[in-house]
Amino acid sequence: MEKIRFAPVVMLVDAAYLGRVGRDMASHFGPVVGRELPKADLAVLLECLALDAGIQGGENEIQVIFVYDALSERMDFCEPSGLAEELHGVAFKGCSGEFSLYSFQTSGMASREDLFMEALELLGESKEVSRMIAVPDEEAYGSRVDRMADGWKKADCLTVFGMNPPSASRNYRFEMMGFAVLQSLGIRADEL
Repeated sequence: MEKIRFAPVVMLVDAAYLGRVGRDMASHFGPVVGRELPKADLAVLLECLALDAGIQGGENEIQVIFVYDALSERMDFCEPSGLAEELHGVAFKGCSGEFSLYSFQTSGMASREDLFMEALELLGESKEVSRMIAVPDEEAYGSRVDRMADGWKKADCLTVFGMNPPSASRNYRFEMMGFAVLQSLGIRADEL
């Protein structure tokens, strides 16, 4: 991972996991609401995740780091979707602040899981970071996130998003990712 300065708020996202959840939810909820769903709006999704993590609206500096591998170069359920060409070194302004997006692909020497966990460890040790938001692949390596966060002094600054709440209490905050995905797909509460 190239050296970058961390913002006060950092969102670390396993792009393959987010893409898989987004595709599954879009294919499931299209028939439920009785219409073809548009591509998810990635800016809306990231804004919803930040708000669900407790980031107040305002002038926050929010850095989004996508970790991906050769099999997950696009998140086809959303727009924009190209991690290397559309979602690296760009930014947008939302009601929560400015979101700066960076995408990092694994090399032949590290797996997506290893890259994600290394980045999460760096965030946990960083003095620059006051709030962390993580979207790990909970089926593949969610327990590694639990073990790592258990040793942090600032684990209470971490919000983990997933689709399955932890079975035991944790020293970090857990939030359901599905609500943000539904919102980004344009599904209204009255449609459910």
